[in-house]
Amino acid sequence: MKVFQLQDDWSIDNLTLTERPQPKPGPGQLLLQMKAASMNYRDILVPQRGYGALTGTLPLIPVSDGVGEVITIGEGVRRVVVGDHVCPLMIQSWISGPPTMERLSSTLGGPLDGVMAEYMVLNEQGVVKIPDHLSNEEAATLPCAALTAWSAIVTDGQVSAGDNVLVQGTGGVSLFALQFAKLHGAHVIVTSSSDEKQQRAINLGADKGINYLSTPEWGKEVKHMTGANGVDLIIEVGGQKTLPQSLRAIRAGGTIYLIGVLSGLNMDVSLGQVVTRKVRLQGISVGNRDGMEAMMRAISQHSMKPVIDRTFAFEELREAPNYLARSGHFGKVCINY
Repeated sequence: MKVFQLQDDWSIDNLTLTERPQPKPGPGQLLLQMKAASMNYRDILVPQRGYGALTGTLPLIPVSDGVGEVITIGEGVRRVVVGDHVCPLMIQSWISGPPTMERLSSTLGGPLDGVMAEYMVLNEQGVVKIPDHLSNEEAATLPCAALTAWSAIVTDGQVSAGDNVLVQGTGGVSLFALQFAKLHGAHVIVTSSSDEKQQRAINLGADKGINYLSTPEWGKEVKHMTGANGVDLIIEVGGQKTLPQSLRAIRAGGTIYLIGVLSGLNMDVSLGQVVTRKVRLQGISVGNRDGMEAMMRAISQHSMKPVIDRTFAFEELREAPNYLARSGHFGKVCINY
């Protein structure tokens, strides 16, 4: 079978299209014929060994998110049948309960082989059936970006009608957060560097938008929009450069969910604002299978559609990370097998 793998060195330039033997499922396992994948910023960092020891060892098949059709099942498999279309869990061992280092270390695309292969063998516990109304490309966007947003908005954030939510940017996690927040009746503000993307987000359901280039002190603008109170919850994907504005924009007692660090890894903020205003700064790392199954039910019930910016062919995998890194996308970047 064809696979893309990082072969001899940690570099996107070393991503090689090659052949591996087609795997066979054992007891409790299933064989997937992969249909589509989607890219996350994590897939840019892994080839740079950006997760240290958790990145894994070479050779490594990259990319964590995909969807496949079950074509063979091993003895004792009960959760799926041949013909089902399923998404592999990004974190294979996190079925339920709180995160542990052991669970968080079982991620596809590093240290475990990822989805950029024509076929995959997985344990039946590590997959979730997809909603019927989604295409393969749409379903492939769900394991990381969608579940991360669901965890922040629903599982941990418990957003309810009338809450004020701010999402940064118009990438995959941010647009999923927008959609999930609106499903729960929240008022959503979106920040963007592009007026055109801002308008597209409003068309998707956002209530208001702020261009952070023309309004660099957007934290003050958010306070003005919310009657000086601030928002209840922020989807923080920028990190170092955006966190100071998020602290200005969050209400007393509100929560900032730190999901990405696109503008830098270090923290340079006044911690007094966190203490005196009882602000919660919470990291989010995807989610467990229980959360993903709940999310799938909500997506199915509301016939929700993920936003896809562009789809590359399997053989074009090297081009997809470069396109994603330019940050010109609106929604998810996918791979079609």
